Amino acid sequence: MASLFSETGGDLRVLDPGAGVGSLTAAVAERLCAVAMAPRSVEFVCYEVDEILLGYLRDTLDQVEARCRGVGIEANGRFVEKDFVLCNGVVRRAGLTAQDDAGFSHAILNPPYRKITAGSEHRRALREAGIETSNLYTGFMFLAARHLRAGGEMVAIVPRSFCNGPYFRAFRERFFSMMYLRYIHLFERRNRAFRHDDVLQENVILHAVKADAAQADVTITTSSGAAFEVDPAGGACNTEGLTRRTVAHDAVVRTDGADRFVHIAANGIEQGIVDRMAYFGAALSDIGVEVSTGPVVDFRLREDLRAQPEDGAVPLLYAAHFHCGEVSWPKAMRKPNAIRVSERSRQWLWINSGYYVVTRRFTSKEEPRRIVAAVYSSNLPGDHVGFENHLNVFHSGREGMGRNLARGLALFLNSSLVDRYFRQFNGHTQVNATDLRSLRYPDRASLERLGLEHGERTLSQGDIDGIIEDEVAEVAVEENPLDAQRKIDSAVEILKALGMPRGQQNDRSALTLLALLDLEPSGKWEEIERPVMGITRIMDYIREHYKREYAADTRGAFGRETMRQFVEAGIAQCGADEAAGVVNSPNACYHAGEEVVRVIATFGTRAWQAALKGWVEARKAVPGEEARRAR
Repeated sequence: MASLFSETGGDLRVLDPGAGVGSLTAAVAERLCAVAMAPRSVEFVCYEVDEILLGYLRDTLDQVEARCRGVGIEANGRFVEKDFVLCNGVVRRAGLTAQDDAGFSHAILNPPYRKITAGSEHRRALREAGIETSNLYTGFMFLAARHLRAGGEMVAIVPRSFCNGPYFRAFRERFFSMMYLRYIHLFERRNRAFRHDDVLQENVILHAVKADAAQADVTITTSSGAAFEVDPAGGACNTEGLTRRTVAHDAVVRTDGADRFVHIAANGIEQGIVDRMAYFGAALSDIGVEVSTGPVVDFRLREDLRAQPEDGAVPLLYAAHFHCGEVSWPKAMRKPNAIRVSERSRQWLWINSGYYVVTRRFTSKEEPRRIVAAVYSSNLPGDHVGFENHLNVFHSGREGMGRNLARGLALFLNSSLVDRYFRQFNGHTQVNATDLRSLRYPDRASLERLGLEHGERTLSQGDIDGIIEDEVAEVAVEENPLDAQRKIDSAVEILKALGMPRGQQNDRSALTLLALLDLEPSGKWEEIERPVMGITRIMDYIREHYKREYAADTRGAFGRETMRQFVEAGIAQCGADEAAGVVNSPNACYHAGEEVVRVIATFGTRAWQAALKGWVEARKAVPGEEARRAR
């Protein structure tokens, strides 16, 4: 994080709100002491309210001052024992002086992640400051940005949830009216990067600059873990394989909609998915459909809830009633199955006619699909129907739509293309109606045709994806990016089946395997080859065919953390050159093992399981194999 700051000369003022023991401040100081263009002076201002941490913070600031002065930098560190939001929610209220209001050159943040209720003291302070937000971390970001001077820089590690959704719309509007992004880093696996911290959110590191207009493109990097090394030239490199790409600012912070969603396409495949979705240009309003959160909040209508159907009650549908696209009602469960029609409940019930499309509002990041759509055909008894609040419902004026339109819409929403696209800008576990409104859809005639042609069939995921691809293929000029992603996913599955440890069950190892097999995204498993390749050629192959740009200085990670294990497992063999047998040699070259190629060539066929079993049994007889697996 500290390495991302670009301006290091002159007289600097560094803000660390919520400083804890001062780890981030110490990192900035170390960075400033190491750069060629060191500052003349630097003032560190740290906010912290935890009394237990203040003694440690004081010691850190003492060490920071001594470290800076040791290399000729005039340094001063001070801590403010106050709540950053409460004393800065209104300018000059009780914290920063008039001189401090916009005088910081740098801000580095790891703010608290905590929801704040509408009536809380923090919410009121932020509202007075001009920002309406539901989480403390965005309040910290907004206030820190406001206290930066022109050209000031911010680096923060925060949840990705601010990138989309209605709860952070006001924050995005205010924040991006002041700040422009330069850098975003994604952690592919939060359970590795934050395994000791009980972090459930999908986190990002961002670097932004306070300016009137975007000054440069945005660099997007990803890593599979958290083992960083500092690049002396600036920027971070990751020993576990850092991917890197640069895109236009407008492609990340979208200004073509009122919601200003932040789209992070981390690699060429994800960008291809964005480009693929662009072929669909219709908004929901164009096709005569609306989407709303289910209107029935059960605890507010407790007196009208009924465990089972009865006279005077109508169906009440929860997420649990929908499974594999079908409706199962009534159902044995703790939740009620019906709701009595009363003067109080009637306004929250919709007409039980036509066809509705329903999706769940809450999923987990690890679930195979984020959007799962089902069609409700109004075939249950009663003139009205209740949709519970944990559902999103596509409707037409609180009534159902036509059958073909509903079935075509559900087919589109259930495609892998939509799911992959949605995951790129949805950084939390909610699927909000606002997010679904932001999507672009096929036109109404196309949806109705899809529903008519395929609505009566039971479709597999492959069938659905093929149908949607046919809709795009007529006008698309580029290859289908989902083909590349499917190959990567299959390669990970193969590595797991072959018994590779968890450390090699990742995209980098999967892509290495695909390169060693000379298998392009549109290729077939039964046609794989065994070319001889060095690490550099493998990385070039991955970039050319799978649009993954790994940083040049991650070459060693391919050798240490993928190829060495491939050779030990018999998946790869060293090629015949002057460096044969020397895995870490920059001149080493490799090819896939003949036996494992025969096994992998059966993947996806009936012969796969038998071939795999034979491989596993044969490897058990190899000396040292059990020890390797244990490692």
